Amino acid sequence: MRVLLVEDDEDLSGRIAAVLRSENFVVDIARNGEDALHAGLTELFDVAILDLGLPKIDGVSVLKGWREGDRNLPVLVLTARDGWPDKVSSFKAGADDFLAKPFKVEELVLRLRALVRRASGHAASRLVCGALVFDAQLGTFELDGLPLKLTALEWRVLSCLMLPSTGANSPSASMTAMLRSTPIPSKSSSPACARSSGASASRRCVAVSRRCAAAAIC
Repeated sequence: MRVLLVEDDEDLSGRIAAVLRSENFVVDIARNGEDALHAGLTELFDVAILDLGLPKIDGVSVLKGWREGDRNLPVLVLTARDGWPDKVSSFKAGADDFLAKPFKVEELVLRLRALVRRASGHAASRLVCGALVFDAQLGTFELDGLPLKLTALEWRVLSCLMLPSTGANSPSASMTAMLRSTPIPSKSSSPACARSSGASASRRCVAVSRRCAAAAIC
């Protein structure tokens, strides 16, 4: 999952990025509103973390610009401004969640995963495809009831297969579109690995993720 982190505090953004990368997120950082607006309009992201007090362009204006540009990625506002007017203006501009500073990074990770999961049309955190189980809240995979060991790149590809984005402007959507060239017998709109059935489908899903990772496609 690719995250756009918009935070002008260099130390804080570095610490957040380090934790997110350890949790298999791909992180791009913008430290002012002008760069954030441009990145959100020209690049593909699965979710964004947005500070309000930014240099050049404030966070609410950045968010409005994304929405006016038809960018529907989930946005979590992360800010020291925790007053009611700031929350109202953020949600009116199109925010999906709001987290006030100071905060626990672990909570931020859980909120991001929940946003991406819901944006993909899944209410439940555990997704099952034959013998393969993905806990989207914890970010873990199991195969035949045992933890599945994956590289960071394999994890990202497999999560794209299990959580295909419903929006066109996201890396997950691009990944799903690319994988349509692989013959799949069913026309189901369920996750890509679930378009086959049973244990063979789950193993095929893992095999596809490793093949894509080996080719550095993500």
